[in-house]
Amino acid sequence: MKKSLVILLAATLGLAACNQEKKGAGGLLYTIHKSENKEKIKEGDIIKMNLIVKNDKDSVFFSSYDNEMPQVFMAQKKMYAGDQNDALALLGEGDSATFKINLDTLEKYTKQPKGEQFKNDKFQTFVVKIEKVFKKNAGEVDSAFQKRANDFFQADFKATMDKVKNSEDAKLKKYIDDKDLKTKVSASGLHYIITTPGSAERPALGDTVEINYTGSLTKKGQDGKYKVFDTSDAKVSKESGLDKMQMGRTYGPTKMVYGQTVPGFTEAISLVGVGGKATVVMPSKLGYGEQGNPQAGIGPFAPIAFDIEIVKIIKGTTPPPAPVQP
Repeated sequence: MKKSLVILLAATLGLAACNQEKKGAGGLLYTIHKSENKEKIKEGDIIKMNLIVKNDKDSVFFSSYDNEMPQVFMAQKKMYAGDQNDALALLGEGDSATFKINLDTLEKYTKQPKGEQFKNDKFQTFVVKIEKVFKKNAGEVDSAFQKRANDFFQADFKATMDKVKNSEDAKLKKYIDDKDLKTKVSASGLHYIITTPGSAERPALGDTVEINYTGSLTKKGQDGKYKVFDTSDAKVSKESGLDKMQMGRTYGPTKMVYGQTVPGFTEAISLVGVGGKATVVMPSKLGYGEQGNPQAGIGPFAPIAFDIEIVKIIKGTTPPPAPVQP
């Protein structure tokens, strides 16, 4: 057998072994996808990590890739054998893995129920990539370590934010091109298509509008689809898996006070009358800006898209004008 073939066979066997699911204590299941053979994570290390959280049906409940903001946290002492911290101790910087936390064991030790999202599941699955492990130097006092870590991660966060901010225009353009949208652009920068203009009536400040809507991110997720982060449509919610994230949510036309939403959404509503429909794509300055909306999975400087339909305009009392400032 030639030497090159031996090397190739050894590499293939090593890769296969690396991707085998193994059993750990407490019902933990784990698969190491890639190992850089660096020092493993220990209690007190500060970790920067990308992760995806899923259930037994492979439904994604969280992905740091969606909002492009890796999680940064300090590794803690394990609560029990087979918990998240025990699983992280198997990894080092640059490693990637999938580990499944046994929810029955978790419930036993934490005395907390599984919760509605995972009530029918045996495992909570984490797909992780360890981007950075910041370790304390030998003999280093806590205050010096904390300052060094703070300086590092502040600079790292700024670099990440700058990268995300600078890529916003490209994301917005790519979404529009990918969807083949022939949009017009308002003075504010809102991209829009009026599908149906509706009645001549337009909402005014103080009015309440009943609308159907679906909001989505403009960056594809790990499944290659544009994630729906909110909708009033039960069918869309179920198809996108959002219904599992919003237990007890009622669907149908939703009432909103005109002028009390993000600027891009307020402008979108003003484009059509009753029965009107529009598609809009808004830059982050008209949406959730540099803060994003973490609860909805919207990251900093993230352009977002909406399909809207105005069902009804309920006239309200026009608020008094703001007092003139001296």
